[in-house]
Amino acid sequence: MRAINTINSAAGLVAVAVLLAACSSPVKVAEQPTQQPATTTKPPVTDTRSVTAVKTEIDPLNDPNSPLAKRSVYFDFDQYVVKTEYSGTVNAHSKYLSANNGKKILIQGNTDERGGREYNLALGQKRAEAVRKSLSLLGVPEAQMEAVSLGKEKPKATGSDEAAWAENRRADIIYSGK
Repeated sequence: MRAINTINSAAGLVAVAVLLAACSSPVKVAEQPTQQPATTTKPPVTDTRSVTAVKTEIDPLNDPNSPLAKRSVYFDFDQYVVKTEYSGTVNAHSKYLSANNGKKILIQGNTDERGGREYNLALGQKRAEAVRKSLSLLGVPEAQMEAVSLGKEKPKATGSDEAAWAENRRADIIYSGK
């Protein structure tokens, strides 16, 4: 029996030693930098080729800082007269279209949700025609422009308050062509 107790004690000590070894942290060995053989340094290579700068122009239609980035003309309630605050926008588009004969625009007249369908289609057409006429007076050929009405069918803003209605009373200039 004494031999069994001795064996059990020895087994217990071995189990405790294994548990302690498993819980210990690994020993960290500091890495020593390896020395590389000395090399001879070569003089830097100079490139004798010439570099030509390439001009990259941003298309003003895609430049967010261009006056052409503004593509909407807004109107007062029940009105279709282009306000003087949009003369700069209309003028910028007229200059661009006059210089780019291959470009065409579609002018979409829009209204707010108030009013009947037929009334809003007629008012939207008058708004689109007002912008088209302004561009025409500034020298844009009729062949480059088309005016259509969407009425209240394509709102820019949702909601039934003055801010949403004001956002929807507009004519949008949409470019196509080369």
